Amino acid sequence: MTPQILLNGLRHGFFKINMIKVLIIDECHHARGKHPYASIMTEFYHRQLEAGVSDLPRIFGMTASPINTKGANSADSYWQKIHELETIMNSKVYTCVSESVLAQFVPFSTPKFKFYQDMEIPYVLYARLVQELNVLKVKHECSLDNLDLEASAAESTRRKISKIHSALIHCLDELGVWLALKAAEYLSCYESEFLMWGKLDVFGEKIVRSYSVDAFHAIGTCIPSDPDWTIVDDVKASVDAGFLTTKVLCLIESLSEYRVLRDIRCIIFVERIITAVVLQSLFSELLPKYGNWKTKYIAGNNSGLQNQTRKKQNEIVEEFRKGMVNIIVATSILEEGLDVQACNLIIRFDPSPTVCSFIQSRGRARMQNSDYLLMVKSGDFSTHSRLKNYLTSGDVMRKESLCHASDPCSPLSNDLCDEEFYHVASTGAFMTLSSSVGLIYFYCSRLPADGYFKPTPRCIIDKQMGVCTLHLPKSSPIRTCCVKGNFKSLKQKACFEACKQLHQIGALTDNLVPDIVVEENDAEEIGKESYNDDQPIFFPPELVNQDSQESMTKYYCYLMELKQNFGYEFPVHNIILLVRSQLEMEAKSVGIELEVDRGTLTVNLKYIGLIRLSSDQVILCRRFQIALFRVLMDHKAEKLTELLSDLTSGNNSKINYLLLPSNYMGPNPVIDWLSIYSILFSYEKVWKNHVDCNAGMIQTKSGLVCTCMIKNSLVSTPHNGRTYIIDGLLNNINANSLLTLSDGRVMTYKEYYEQRRIQ
Repeated sequence: MTPQILLNGLRHGFFKINMIKVLIIDECHHARGKHPYASIMTEFYHRQLEAGVSDLPRIFGMTASPINTKGANSADSYWQKIHELETIMNSKVYTCVSESVLAQFVPFSTPKFKFYQDMEIPYVLYARLVQELNVLKVKHECSLDNLDLEASAAESTRRKISKIHSALIHCLDELGVWLALKAAEYLSCYESEFLMWGKLDVFGEKIVRSYSVDAFHAIGTCIPSDPDWTIVDDVKASVDAGFLTTKVLCLIESLSEYRVLRDIRCIIFVERIITAVVLQSLFSELLPKYGNWKTKYIAGNNSGLQNQTRKKQNEIVEEFRKGMVNIIVATSILEEGLDVQACNLIIRFDPSPTVCSFIQSRGRARMQNSDYLLMVKSGDFSTHSRLKNYLTSGDVMRKESLCHASDPCSPLSNDLCDEEFYHVASTGAFMTLSSSVGLIYFYCSRLPADGYFKPTPRCIIDKQMGVCTLHLPKSSPIRTCCVKGNFKSLKQKACFEACKQLHQIGALTDNLVPDIVVEENDAEEIGKESYNDDQPIFFPPELVNQDSQESMTKYYCYLMELKQNFGYEFPVHNIILLVRSQLEMEAKSVGIELEVDRGTLTVNLKYIGLIRLSSDQVILCRRFQIALFRVLMDHKAEKLTELLSDLTSGNNSKINYLLLPSNYMGPNPVIDWLSIYSILFSYEKVWKNHVDCNAGMIQTKSGLVCTCMIKNSLVSTPHNGRTYIIDGLLNNINANSLLTLSDGRVMTYKEYYEQRRIQ
């Protein structure tokens, strides 16, 4: 199991640590700080050890490097860091006397330094682009002031703009103008995973993408406009012009030295995700010149920040293993756990930040006579010296570990165990100040939610007063929790106090899990029982069709007035509820406030009178209601025609309430019949009542229609389960127009959808 799963089980008291006989910890160098490995050892193992418990598990840790820092200046410093790991693991380091012993069983790659002369891109070009990007950044940040956004949403958008701005400047400095252009193109693409880091308001997302698009156009003016020009025509000329840097040229030349290899498997390690993305774009154009090498990127890092899904990454690794992919450009996420025996070349485009990173990335080359290339800028003596120390660090760590092999493990220092905690004696459940934050988010995630609202806690900190107020969703029995204290731990303290209060009132069980989770488990058990046909089905009488034989059906009308307390480009409209029996309401109107993703929505329900509908009108309204619910709530459009036809064949449900759009403006109930009649749209009758509006025509799969007929239409796309609204048309694009994908490939829209089998 993963360390986090084990830690969660121990914290919730589902099992005790002394139930484990042997605990095997892979990559145990991570057992530092707040990593799950460290938390397991400090919160449970060492506490039990200090309490005199003897039946604790034996610890067996594995690592290629017990040090996970930038290294040390002396042998004593190396030993100090090894000793810290031994202490927290309560175990001694066992190793071989030299690398030569290991080499008898595991091939080691040969380290080689590749030096490149740093030549900056032309200053005039660089200064111009930096100034334009700075102006665009200020412009789009100022546009936030014109929007009615919450302070947190505006700040989140500013951080996102700054992050993208920083990425583009980095690409200009390290990679060149052409790859900065590719970065801007990727960041402005709606398929970009980069923009999925952190949720933005819809307006904030538009501004961020607008900045990326404007940056793309600004950088694009510096690239030759000749449609026949490509970056691979003359690479050295591109370097002289500033389109590529000498660092990128060094990488290209290094790869070209291995073009004689029939089956190359190479991993290029980079520091930033955006670097991995744009280098793949470059190699997709360049490498076919050298052979049939195929390149893909894997991006993310070991802290859990994912740019791709784990499934996608596993697919790429499997293609690499089979030889379908020759080169992977990767961030540190591939430094651990990857074992491809055919991997014969590792290139460190960016230097390793730590000893562990250096040793781990070197170990990815598993083939005999493989190489480990270290790219270093000429004259960068600091980096060169650090990497040379990394090369000798393995021998130093082995020597120090063997010298102190007979020393006993030291007891854990108090500062690693003195964090405030909350303990439930009956179950052994355990919560610390730091773990309470995750617990409060977990609790909120189990509160009532739907596709439009996800309950989350909200924390407001007053730095001057040193006060933190934690706001929980309205469905929580505790709404607010206010604490004072040290600014650095205010949020943790507020979550800690809220969790204690939730446990004391029973909202958290003695296992410190939401009581709702227990109810869900009970419901699952009940669901496994065989169904009893004799059980009655109950519907409220107000919602039941009591007399379907009348030619005109009487309905009581209740208006649901909606008021949105947030800014959005599409305003909400009132809804009218039609029922057969009058609702029992103590007051003339009932007001409630709903929480949605963008803020709150005020709903006021009031009775507005009677209305009579013919049987045809009832069927039409029910068809509209079912179609809308099917698309909006279930995201299913298949078999919709068959479902709607049942309404006229007598096989319809006995439920007879209607939720319909309303144009209510005065004393009488008014139904928005124009919207409801849209359910009758058919290509056979599309032109029957159409008035020439000069809006233009559009060719669809089923025939030619006027654009006015599809504007404001609801569109369901079954291939991705999404729902859209048509709010405008782009008259200059058709099926044969070109679409640029995030990986740099260009194809027509028709080809794009055909590849995805979307007809």
